[in-house]
Amino acid sequence: MAEPSVLSPTEVAVRVRRMVAGEEVSFADLFAADGLLEYPFDIPGIPRELRGQEAIRAHFAKAPASRAAFRIEDVSAIIHQTDDPEVVITQIEHRGTSTVTGRPYRSQALGIIRVRHGRIVHYQDYMDPIGTARMLGRTDALVAALRAES
Repeated sequence: MAEPSVLSPTEVAVRVRRMVAGEEVSFADLFAADGLLEYPFDIPGIPRELRGQEAIRAHFAKAPASRAAFRIEDVSAIIHQTDDPEVVITQIEHRGTSTVTGRPYRSQALGIIRVRHGRIVHYQDYMDPIGTARMLGRTDALVAALRAES
């Protein structure tokens, strides 16, 4: 029996786009057991980083509740190759309607994805904190975070 093929960084990035689109891809399954998911830009309600596949799985198990805050109508991705064969940069945009506000939204993010042996070992997800707060109906939490003392 042939071994399953190892995904390339580009193939992993394509699966990330499919996950964003809600196409039955488990985000946690794309990670190595000790993979790191990092959100360098603070977004209220989202942890700064998640270490390990099981922590990522537990966090995204709550995703159906937050995904109910918006209806995705279109997802696009542009995948950029880098000089490092383990790294791709992915621009992901999705558009739809916020079920919280009833208004259209456009969400953009930039992902720097390091893949080793077919699994994500480090994913830096640069999401727009203002746009994300608007989409999820969390602008009050964003304002409170901005007013809080460091």
